[in-house]
Amino acid sequence: MRQKRRNFVSALAILCLLATSSLFLALHTRAQEKIIPEEIKKQVSSTDYSSVRIKKFPLAVQCWTYRGYTFFEALEKVKALGIDYVQAYPGQRLSRDLPPNVVFNHNLDEQHLKLVREKLNSLKMSVVAYGVVDTGRTEEEMRKVFDFARKLGIRVIVTEPRDEDYPLLNKLVQEYDLRVAIHNHPEPSKYAHPATVLKYLKEANERIGVCADTGHWMRGNLLPVECLRMLAGRIYDVHLKDRSDFGTKMAEDVAFGSGRADIRKVLAELTLQDYDGFLTVEYENEKEVMTPEPAIKKGIEFIKDVTYYEGYEQLLSRHRGRYEKHGWNHYGPGYFELDPKTGILKSQGGMGLLWYSRKKFRDFVLELEFKCSRKDTNSGVFLRVPEVPTSDDYIYHSFEIQIYDAGEGIHMTGAVYDAQAPSRLASKPTGEWNHFRISFIGDRITVELNGEKVVDWKAEPRGKVKDFAREGYIGLQNHDSLSPVYFRNIYIKEINN
Repeated sequence: MRQKRRNFVSALAILCLLATSSLFLALHTRAQEKIIPEEIKKQVSSTDYSSVRIKKFPLAVQCWTYRGYTFFEALEKVKALGIDYVQAYPGQRLSRDLPPNVVFNHNLDEQHLKLVREKLNSLKMSVVAYGVVDTGRTEEEMRKVFDFARKLGIRVIVTEPRDEDYPLLNKLVQEYDLRVAIHNHPEPSKYAHPATVLKYLKEANERIGVCADTGHWMRGNLLPVECLRMLAGRIYDVHLKDRSDFGTKMAEDVAFGSGRADIRKVLAELTLQDYDGFLTVEYENEKEVMTPEPAIKKGIEFIKDVTYYEGYEQLLSRHRGRYEKHGWNHYGPGYFELDPKTGILKSQGGMGLLWYSRKKFRDFVLELEFKCSRKDTNSGVFLRVPEVPTSDDYIYHSFEIQIYDAGEGIHMTGAVYDAQAPSRLASKPTGEWNHFRISFIGDRITVELNGEKVVDWKAEPRGKVKDFAREGYIGLQNHDSLSPVYFRNIYIKEINN
């Protein structure tokens, strides 16, 4: 009997020990998920965000900003801000002309859905995302959300899935070709910390990513820029917020640039990632629930002030996570290969020309980055190619800004090839990225290389150039197969005089 008792006590002790160990392991794992890895912290601290040329991001407004109004009223107020895109949330009353129980969500009947379309069309607006929404428990319920998104042309569904939801979500995002963005409400939400989200994304379809809410990270004492760096490549929506402080005590939403989120650094990080979604403005200050406009306008002005590429068009753009050469054609031998993940063009073979065929440009500022594989890498940027290239004749009727560090005078990097030498060689060592800022306005060409003006010239026929057009195409030269050149971040701004 005593032996049985001893065995029972021993077994009980072992069970308690195992339970304690399991609990400790679970708590330890959970604690680890709340830590930003040191590697990420080092990456962020060593990044010179002040030198990043911030790209222009499209703006949308999360309708929760206008939660004190109906959905139709929210659309009108967003339009008055000069913004054409919204992210809708489920439960907002649809219109004051309808009963209070008629709300915007995926259960709208066809009659009310028609009213939504008519309102959107009359304002020339679009719903680009929907959430945060509970997608349901069954495939039928989930399909209802996805069908609703398809009917309104919504591309992103924002949600916080349960563990058991992922198999169905993986199936549906592929079938519907829509994106799901996991939102990070603060604790006790399980997605409050980016490491937790990453754990789920490892096994998820690539169409499932993140809705990054900078304000909620601040509530949890997390630096938004570190969280963004952790989630690079899977950010499909951004709820952009600035707050007066971290944590929740006495902290509140404020205009972008007025708080401690460091919005400029946030936008710089998103630029480095070439984030291709919307900046969704969400303002949750309860004191200003009926009058958020002053803070929003101030915040938008801040974004414009720090945006380097305001007014530019990105000629090699990223769509839904992949770069493509839409609008570009190639003439001659060789070609440029494009890395769909990084957006880097690499020349192969030659001599040929990759030219942007969608439109001719008259007066413009062209900015791009290039990198040479060797000192004798030979390439160039062609300006105002007058007609569609069908022979090498274009080289006699358009100017080339030279890339050739081994050259001299009118044949070295920064020169207007064969016509005007640069004041000095300002390129960086071989293997480093360089930045060109080239303007061609009227008959004046200026070239800035890595921030230094090396050419300021009144263009005239000279050297190989017999004449030049008032407008034309932009082109990138591939020269040979031995020393490739690389291009990325190609932007142009038209100047209307």
